[in-house]
Amino acid sequence: MSYPRFSAIARSFAPGWFAAVMGTGVLALTTHSLAVHWSWLALLAEVLHWFNSLLFVLLALPWLSRWLRFRSAAWQTLAHPVQANFYPTFSIALLVLAAQWLVFTDAVPVALTLWWLGVGLHFLFSFAVLFLMFRGEQVGLEHVTPANFIPAVGLVVMPLAGGPLLAHMDGVVREWALLVNIVGLGAGVMMYLALLGLTFQRKYLHKPAQGILTPTIWIHLAPLGVIPLSLLNLLEHVPLPAARQLAMVVLLLFWGFAVWWLVMASLLTLAARAAGQLPFALSWWGFTFPLGAFVAASLRVHQLFGWGSVLVIAVAAWGLLVGLWAITLLRTGRGVFSGAIFQPHP
Repeated sequence: MSYPRFSAIARSFAPGWFAAVMGTGVLALTTHSLAVHWSWLALLAEVLHWFNSLLFVLLALPWLSRWLRFRSAAWQTLAHPVQANFYPTFSIALLVLAAQWLVFTDAVPVALTLWWLGVGLHFLFSFAVLFLMFRGEQVGLEHVTPANFIPAVGLVVMPLAGGPLLAHMDGVVREWALLVNIVGLGAGVMMYLALLGLTFQRKYLHKPAQGILTPTIWIHLAPLGVIPLSLLNLLEHVPLPAARQLAMVVLLLFWGFAVWWLVMASLLTLAARAAGQLPFALSWWGFTFPLGAFVAASLRVHQLFGWGSVLVIAVAAWGLLVGLWAITLLRTGRGVFSGAIFQPHP
């Protein structure tokens, strides 16, 4: 089998590729946070940052080419009740990169550009994906998976870099940026709560999502980790000191549920693997960003309360993240070099 040409790769390029950028970015950021305890991790975090920036550029070429040259194929994917949810990974990747560039460099203008671009595209994708689902009749209970959380996750991710970036804005621009962060967080939280009930309904009353969709079980961890972090980031710029205490309670509640869900997701994944229902696919990158969000939330709990037990959990989860990231990167690399990963999945 000959290696596919760039045009063939672009035509069938899956929208979920940018989950790799999301997962690598959160690994870089959490590794940087842990460098406070182990300084040798700082270099690893720096390498991951630059690797991820390059990875985004490489993936953006076929992604953009698909929209420019094969627009009908791109629109067909956008209308699909499951695949459409992965399109916002592109805009979320931009938001994650904005956080990276703010942490790892002094290039604030680059971070601001990435953030504003990510915000604009993610609002566009969130409206487009949900509008097509709300207007269409193609969505059934069998299409409901935690992948539906992805548009909501992007909305709540906005304040992760958007909150700290407010310190680099002033006047009307700062006010609008604060408003954008508030709208994103509010919309994302409400969407997550609604979808949480819907996904649990499927888990109780319908056959489980298995096969290449198995890793989507872990996506629950993304909003659970990101929402309280984004809330805390925004409250640093709002004159409501009492609300910060409430946000810390929210952090504990969400983190507690995330610990429980981490165990459940692990059990369900191991069961799927034992049953031969965990084939490798790009969806394996769905293990990484949610787990990284849990690590980030755990580190914030440790920072605020100083509990050593939470640090132990955070480090253990980070170790699991490193392992899953490395395995997924290796298997993705094999698929890229052989060309097999660019073949349409049956």
